[in-house]
Amino acid sequence: MTARRAVPPALFFTLALGLLATAVVLGVAVGSVSLSPSTVVAVLASKLLPWLGIGGFTPTDEAIVWTMRLPRVLVAALAGAALATAGVQMQGLFRNPLASPDIVGTSSGGALGAVLAIAAGLSAVSPLYVPAFSFAGSALALIAVYALTARAGRAPVTTLLLAGVAIGALCGAFTALAVSLAWKRWEVAQEISFWLMGGFDSRTWLHARLLAPCVLVGLGAALAYASELDVMLLGDEDARALGVETPRATWTILLAAALLTGAAVAAGGVIGFVGLIIPHAVRLLVGPRHRVLAPACAIVGAAFLVGADLLARTINRPEEIRLGIVTAIIGAPYFLRLLLRPMG
Repeated sequence: MTARRAVPPALFFTLALGLLATAVVLGVAVGSVSLSPSTVVAVLASKLLPWLGIGGFTPTDEAIVWTMRLPRVLVAALAGAALATAGVQMQGLFRNPLASPDIVGTSSGGALGAVLAIAAGLSAVSPLYVPAFSFAGSALALIAVYALTARAGRAPVTTLLLAGVAIGALCGAFTALAVSLAWKRWEVAQEISFWLMGGFDSRTWLHARLLAPCVLVGLGAALAYASELDVMLLGDEDARALGVETPRATWTILLAAALLTGAAVAAGGVIGFVGLIIPHAVRLLVGPRHRVLAPACAIVGAAFLVGADLLARTINRPEEIRLGIVTAIIGAPYFLRLLLRPMG
């Protein structure tokens, strides 16, 4: 492995936070009714710093920024941070830069839960049923993985990987079955297909408030176990020799990653490649130390998904392209580059 000079953390975080702020302002400003960035900043400042008495915008501008667009942008940012942080944890845990957040089946479990809720007609009862069932599906998938590894009597990463692949395949099969059974009901089938392709349309402040605690807890766990992840890169035997309780660390990291992935899937559907390409790209810039890498990935992941959502909304206006399509178009070539680079 060739040595690479890491970007100083202070410089990287300054640039990354600037990128995120720019993405948020543009994400709120651009739409069917475009606003100037200065108007967006004025509305945000009036809400966040009311004692300054900032004006210069209309009630319509305020409604567009604060009620209609900002919740969607914040949900996209939180989901991007969640997926990127989960990707860091999975790549560190499995010691593989090609590992992704859905490697243990939580993404497939969340998709199955959401599809069952839509097929049962619960999405028409309340918009919260779909994310609730999705999160429950992710949790049940993780419980199934835990049960399989516990039955084996140990939890090395190979056993976790195989159990996750099996549970993910099973959930994928049941998802396909539910879609095929619902196909005669065109509106239901269309809703399922749209959800499986990912997107943040119709997201509200309630979605942001439900997602934010999950992201904070997951990121906190990533930071708390950053040193353990650094040591575990050496291998389980060396980590144990250096005093790391590998079973406890493994399951804590896995639980945090599953929480982040399940919450992101519940909020926006199945969105691929974020948890794969962001950690890998950021690691090349800041180095492998997880105490720096985890928050760096969270910021860049948030900015990336806000930007991708902006593209999904504007490329084919007034129609939207599903977000999962955009992230796949961006992420797949990068993934192929990762696969082919060693062969070059």
